[in-house]
Amino acid sequence: MAAKKKKKSDPNKKIVAENRKARYNFELSENLEAGLMLTGTEVKSLREGKANIAESYATFEDGEAWLINSYLPEYLQGNRFNHEPRRRRKLLMSKREMKKYNDAIDREGMTIVPLRIYFNEKGRAKIEIALGKGKKLHDKRASEKARDWNKQKAKLLRDRG
Repeated sequence: MAAKKKKKSDPNKKIVAENRKARYNFELSENLEAGLMLTGTEVKSLREGKANIAESYATFEDGEAWLINSYLPEYLQGNRFNHEPRRRRKLLMSKREMKKYNDAIDREGMTIVPLRIYFNEKGRAKIEIALGKGKKLHDKRASEKARDWNKQKAKLLRDRG
């Protein structure tokens, strides 16, 4: 039997939050899937789909990875057991991955940028992070120019054929 091809978008993944500006503001190199250590009300709030990771980043402290400045709104039915919306959340990564990313931050001055939060096929909250180096203004202009040219080229080819 032939092996099944994996589809580009997995229907089992439910994307909760996406950082759409990350590819514009950073030059991304390596992607990694990490787990998130969440409380019960945070998971329920995530399932409602109102999270925001646009201004968040990850850092390392005392041999642990932390997601800083991510926003998960309070769960409305959470009463006194509710969580703090902008608290630090621990990222679950292997020691080898942590060392690799920590070395890249220390040596090359890179940043760990969260790309999206989603639920995998088992229903667990995961976060996709990437190593990124901040783009300068002229780099952003060049990427805009390339994107616009690709749009025009596609329109010309579509009109022609």
